[in-house]
Amino acid sequence: MKISVVIPCYNEVKLIETVIQAVKDAPFADKEIIIVDDASSDGTTEKLREIETLVSRVIYHPVNQGKGAALRTGIAAATGDFIIIQDADLEYNPQEYPVLMEPMLDGRADVVYGSRFMGGRPHRVVYFWHMVGNRFLTLLSNIFTNINLTDMETCYKVFRREIIQSIELKENRFGFEPEVTAKVAKLRCRIYEVGISYSGRTYSEGKKINWRDGVSAIRCILQYNLFG
Repeated sequence: MKISVVIPCYNEVKLIETVIQAVKDAPFADKEIIIVDDASSDGTTEKLREIETLVSRVIYHPVNQGKGAALRTGIAAATGDFIIIQDADLEYNPQEYPVLMEPMLDGRADVVYGSRFMGGRPHRVVYFWHMVGNRFLTLLSNIFTNINLTDMETCYKVFRREIIQSIELKENRFGFEPEVTAKVAKLRCRIYEVGISYSGRTYSEGKKINWRDGVSAIRCILQYNLFG
């Protein structure tokens, strides 16, 4: 069994080496680590060129396209049996890979979502309206997919490789989350949720998502559930 960890990366020069080490130190010895640098402008690209031998592969986008585009690139390159999505900001803890993988390894799941809103794991207290927005988007998504997720917008998602590579993904930015949710629901995949911890960042610490991405998520929920 091999796990591919796909890490989309944009302007994370302060954290990227720490993230790489955290993923390398995470449970499961046979890990393929793929980083997609989305044309960073803060020195991340140069840093990755110095340390790229630490991971399985680094792919460099010549122009910035967005997180969704970086994920498409990384997913297409993955060769593991399972693909874990890992953000490069360490809001999510790689030591929790066994929690994410449990339903997969038991043969119960095709897709696993790591929920920030279930279970009793530690959570940094940050933005109230982000929480409200996430819950609203999850509710709206559930209405159309008829599945009962608690955290559709979570970064931590695990897929059987053959499933995620069979899905045509189109969104370039943060619309990846509602798009992939709509599409795995339509495939009637066995979807599980597990509770995870969350160390959210503030905007001064580098958080990138904003209200425009929330509006775009609503558009994605309607588009991919109603029109495919």
